[in-house]
Amino acid sequence: MSILNFQYKHIQLVLALILGMFGILAFSPYDFWPASIISLTGLFTIILDVSWTKAVRNTFLWGLGFFGSGLYWVYIGISQYFNVNTVISFLLIFILIIYLTLFPMLFSILFVILQTITTKWISLVIATATLWSIIERLRGYICTGFPWLQFGYTQIDGPMKGIAPILGVEGITFILVFISALLALSIKTIQLFPFFLFLMTLMFLYPLTWIQWYHLDPKRITTISLVQGNIDQHLEYNAHNIALVLQTYLKHTLPLIGKSKIIIWPESAILGHELFHNKFLTLLDHQLKKSNTCLITGIINRKFDTKKNKYYHYNSIIVLGDTIPYTYENHNRYNKHHLVLCAEKFPLQTFFEPLFQYLKIPIVFMKSGCYLQPQLNAINVKITAAICYEIILGNQIRDNFKFNSDFLLVIANDAWFGCSIGPWQHFQMIRMRAIELGRPILCCTNNGVTAIILADGSIEAQVSQFISTTLTEKVIPTTGLTPYARFGTWWLFIIIVIIYTTYSILFIKNMFFKKF
Repeated sequence: MSILNFQYKHIQLVLALILGMFGILAFSPYDFWPASIISLTGLFTIILDVSWTKAVRNTFLWGLGFFGSGLYWVYIGISQYFNVNTVISFLLIFILIIYLTLFPMLFSILFVILQTITTKWISLVIATATLWSIIERLRGYICTGFPWLQFGYTQIDGPMKGIAPILGVEGITFILVFISALLALSIKTIQLFPFFLFLMTLMFLYPLTWIQWYHLDPKRITTISLVQGNIDQHLEYNAHNIALVLQTYLKHTLPLIGKSKIIIWPESAILGHELFHNKFLTLLDHQLKKSNTCLITGIINRKFDTKKNKYYHYNSIIVLGDTIPYTYENHNRYNKHHLVLCAEKFPLQTFFEPLFQYLKIPIVFMKSGCYLQPQLNAINVKITAAICYEIILGNQIRDNFKFNSDFLLVIANDAWFGCSIGPWQHFQMIRMRAIELGRPILCCTNNGVTAIILADGSIEAQVSQFISTTLTEKVIPTTGLTPYARFGTWWLFIIIVIIYTTYSILFIKNMFFKKF
C-alpha cells in the first residue's frame, strides 16, 4: 500500500509539472486556446480536497512548468546581448521563475482555506475566480509588475474573445478560472451539473464575439508604412554604425515620402541621442512636410537637469513632418513611462548610478515619462502611443486613450529574444489591446513581429521576421468607445472586493467560534 501511495504521489507531481507546461500551448505562437482550460482545470483538480502542504507542492511544480516553459526566452537576452555568464544567466532566470511561481502558490494556500469556509460548490467556484484575479492583479503591481502570461490573452481567437471589449483581459481571466473551477469540481465530485453549467457559460458568452463596439470611418482611410530595419543588436554606438543604421532606414523611407501619409520606424531606430541628430532631424522634417508625409520614430532623448546638474535619458517617440515644425523642445512626443526593471532602470538606482559611473560601466539609466501624456499628432491623425513592454499594461494604455484617437501605436525592439516564442507572446498581448479599445494597432518592430492589426484583433497585414523590409497598407480608422474604454474594470473589481471581504468575514467568524 505504501508503494502505491509513493507511486501515486510522484505521478501527481509529474502531472502537475506537465499541466503547467501544457498551459503554454494556449499562448502564441501555438494558439491552442483549450490548453488554458485544461491546464487550469488540472491544477484545481490536484489541489482540491488536499492539505495545504500538498496543494503548495503541486502548485509549485505547476508554476515551474508553466513559467519555465513560457519564459525561457528571457535567457537569450541576458546571455547573448548582455554577455552574462551562462551559469549566472540560468540562475537569474531560475530566480525569476521561482518568484513568479510564488503567486500561484499563495493562491493554493488561500484556496485550501476557502474550502474550510464554504461547503457550497458554487460559492467555492466564484471565490476561486475572485482569488485568482486578486493575485494576478498583485503580480501586475509588485516590484513594478510583470503581468506576462495572463490566461485571458489565450482567448484572442477563442470563444471568450467577446468579453475583452467589455471587461478587458482581466475579465476574460476571471471567466476562464470560473469555468475551469466548474470543470474541476465536476471531475472531482463526479457530478454533471457543474459540467452543464460550464457548457452553458461558454454558449452564453460566445455570441458576444458578434458585437462590434466600434464604427469604421472609411472617409479618413490613411496610407501607413511600417519600416522593419532588422538591425543587429550587437552594433555599437559609434559614428560608423549610426550612419549605417540611418542609411538602412532611409533606403526604405525615401521612396515612400509623398506616397504614404505616415511612416513609422521602430523603438530606438536612430542610434545616439536626439540632440546629436538635431540638424539631420530638422532637415528631414522640412523634406517630409513638403510632401505631406509624417515620420514617427523611436529615439533616445537626452536632457540636462540644471537643478541636479546631470543628464537624464528618455526612451522617446518623436514626430517629424507634422504641421507644427520639429524642434528639440517640441511637445509632439511620447516618453516611455513604464521602464523595464534591470534593463532600463535598476533597484536602488540612485545608489548604483554614481558607482557604475565611477567603475566606467556603460549603463544608461533611463527616466520615466509621465503616466498620462498627450496623444501624438501626425497631420490631423491622433495616435495613442506605447513603447515595447508597456503595451501589455492594459490599464495604462486605457488611461491614456482618448475618445478621438484614430489609432493605437506600439514601437518595439524584440531582437533581444532572438528566434523564440517571446515576440509572439508580446504580439498576442498587443492584439488584445486592439479588441479592448476598438482601435486598429500599428505595430512596428526592429525584426518582427511587424503588423497592422484591425480593431477586432485580426491581422490585416504582416511581414516576416528577421528581414529588412517595409509594410504599406491603407488603414481605416475607427470611432466609438467600447464599454471597457468607457469604464475600465473598476466595477468588476468592486464585485471582487465585495466577494473577498465576505469570505474574509466568514473566515474570521469561523475562527472565532472554534475558539469559543
